[in-house]
Amino acid sequence: MRATMGKIGWVVALAALVLTATPASGQGQQNPPTPPAQPGQPAPPTKPAFTIDSAPPPVNPEEEAAYKTFYELKASDVQRQIQVGEEFLKKYPASRYCESVYSRLTSAYISINDVDRMMAAGEKALELKPDDVDVLALMALVIPRRVNPSALDANQKLDRSEKYAKQSISLLANLPKPASLSDADFAKAKNEKLSMAHSGLGFVYFHRQKYADSATELEQATKLASTPDPVDYFLLGVVLEQTKRYADAVAAYGHCADVSGVMQARCKQALESARKLAAAKPAPPK
Repeated sequence: MRATMGKIGWVVALAALVLTATPASGQGQQNPPTPPAQPGQPAPPTKPAFTIDSAPPPVNPEEEAAYKTFYELKASDVQRQIQVGEEFLKKYPASRYCESVYSRLTSAYISINDVDRMMAAGEKALELKPDDVDVLALMALVIPRRVNPSALDANQKLDRSEKYAKQSISLLANLPKPASLSDADFAKAKNEKLSMAHSGLGFVYFHRQKYADSATELEQATKLASTPDPVDYFLLGVVLEQTKRYADAVAAYGHCADVSGVMQARCKQALESARKLAAAKPAPPK
C-alpha cells in the first residue's frame, strides 16, 4: 500500500499538461404610453412595453480586419496568436468576436503551460458562450490536474471541473456535424474532446478517492484519444491497483511505459511493481 500511495502523491504532483461569435442584441427602447380610448371609438391595438431593435451592430472595418488577422493565424504560431489576440481584446473589449478570441487564447496559453492565463481566458470565454465545448473540455481536463488537495478551495475547483466535463459530454452527444468536415474527421474531433472530458472526470474521482469511478472514466479517456496521454495511463494503473485489478493495472502501466518521454521511467517502475502484485494475487476459486 505504501508504494501505491507513493504513486498517488507523485501523479498529483507530476501530471503533465499537454495539449468557435454572436452580435449583441440592440438596446430596448420604451414606447410612450398608449392613450385611453375615447367613448364610441375602438381601442387602439395594444403594443408590447418594449421593442427589441434587431438590426445588427454597425461594422467596423478596422475591427473586422483585426479579427481576420487573428483568425487566419496558424495554430502552431502560438506566441503570435497570443500577441495579436491580446491586442484585439484591449482595442475592442466589447467586440462580438471576443468569445472566439478568448476561446483560442485558452488553447494558446496552455500550449506554453501558462495555466493562470489559460484559466482566466477560459472563464471569460464561458461567460460569453457557456456552451463552448472546446473550452469546457479543456477546462475540465486541466483544473483537477492543478488542484492542491489540501487547499481550501479544492472541492470548489473539483466541482467546477466535474460540471464542465459533464456539460461538454452532454453537448458533444448532440453536436451537429459542420458541413466542412468529413464524417471521419468529425468523429475524431468529437472523440478527442470526449477523451479530455473523461480524463478530467477521472482525475476528479481520483481526488475524491472514488477509484472505481475514476478507472471507468480513464478507460474511456484512453480508448477515445487518438494518442492517449501517458499520464492518463499512469493514473489508470494507480486506480486499478486500488481496486485490486492488478492484471489490468499491468496493461495500463505497459501502455504508459511504451511512450518515450518524462513518464517512461516511472511507468516502467510501476509496471514491475504491478506485475509482482498480479503474480501474488490468489487464483479465483474453481
